[in-house]
Amino acid sequence: MTGVIVTRMNAHVDDARMPGPLAGVRVVELGVMVAGPAAGGVMADWGADVIKIESPTGDPLRHIFKALGTVGDMPTPPFEMDNRGKRSVTLDVTADDQRATLLSLIADADVFLTNVRLPSLVRLGLDPESLTERFPNLIYALLTGYGQEGADAARAGYDVGAFWARSGLAQNTVPLDAYPSMLGGGVGDHVTAITLVSGIAAALFDRTRTGRGRLVHTSLLRAGLYANSWTLGVHLRFGRVESARHREDSRTPLINPYRTGDGRGLWLLGLEADRHWPNIVRAIGREDLFDDPRFATATSRKENGGEIVAMLDEVFARYTRDELTKIFDEHDVWWAPINTIADALEDPQVLLNEGLVDMTPREGDAPFRAANSPIDFGGYTVRPGAVPTLGEHEPRW
Repeated sequence: MTGVIVTRMNAHVDDARMPGPLAGVRVVELGVMVAGPAAGGVMADWGADVIKIESPTGDPLRHIFKALGTVGDMPTPPFEMDNRGKRSVTLDVTADDQRATLLSLIADADVFLTNVRLPSLVRLGLDPESLTERFPNLIYALLTGYGQEGADAARAGYDVGAFWARSGLAQNTVPLDAYPSMLGGGVGDHVTAITLVSGIAAALFDRTRTGRGRLVHTSLLRAGLYANSWTLGVHLRFGRVESARHREDSRTPLINPYRTGDGRGLWLLGLEADRHWPNIVRAIGREDLFDDPRFATATSRKENGGEIVAMLDEVFARYTRDELTKIFDEHDVWWAPINTIADALEDPQVLLNEGLVDMTPREGDAPFRAANSPIDFGGYTVRPGAVPTLGEHEPRW
């Protein structure tokens, strides 16, 4: 199979608008599930031409609800989110002739993006060393679970295992006497994906100066360690960890979740204790606390944090959240609402700042709202392309 013809295109950029910042960049993606395809999805949102290589049975994420036991066919929003605006080509890359087709696509690409495990890539001759030697101007973007070295380099990770659990991040979200609760799906995957995209962008810029490509690599574990670097840094510097505590026993009572009398939640944001404590005291009308030695300094408030939490619980229960936060705003008390998912989707700040975007999975389908890519570019508005059906964009040989 030779003579591949794949015309550069971008389904969501037209002549009437400024093209995306990655317009003209071609990406060949050999990825499955979330983290790798999510990186390709961000690049497609930003104007890149992303060719998604799938096995004849398709990316497993297409069928994830069925794999989790759901009966019947239904849309798969995680797949739609991470694969909008791409083209789908099916290849059995274990077959020599179809692997040759993949190599011909890579030869015309700026970026090869994959999260396939390294032993499989080596076996197929698609590993970083082989491809960067063969295509010296190629950006090879590799996303792994645990890195390229060590006994677990080939171990299955998923974001729950590598990003959350192994990095220490999951345990750090709860007190030491508690197990972590179930974590939101794909969170670590998407953090790692945007991490990889930043590396790809840097490598593309570097190539404009050197004319050569390079390997760009990140892992779910590395991204999890970086996300948890505040806590890790304290431990590395001082040999101790201030683990999470039950909110009733908080040593940082001014950075703590609370519930008001109408059952709605808010988070106090009093990070600078001496600066923010006076405003809170005045807001709740308890100026007498200024003379209380238990709360006179940041250190004493830390030592008596549980008492502050109990007092604030009692005071806050007298108000609805709207009533209390109006008082907070009048006294420059910093806070944030604890939104449910439904709340977040209706939050004016989310809507006004384009946190959501309309997308139409297939021509003729009703549009629906989805999360937007997390970065804005002046003069360019993301308009997500369609979600490809399996093998929809087979090239002509």
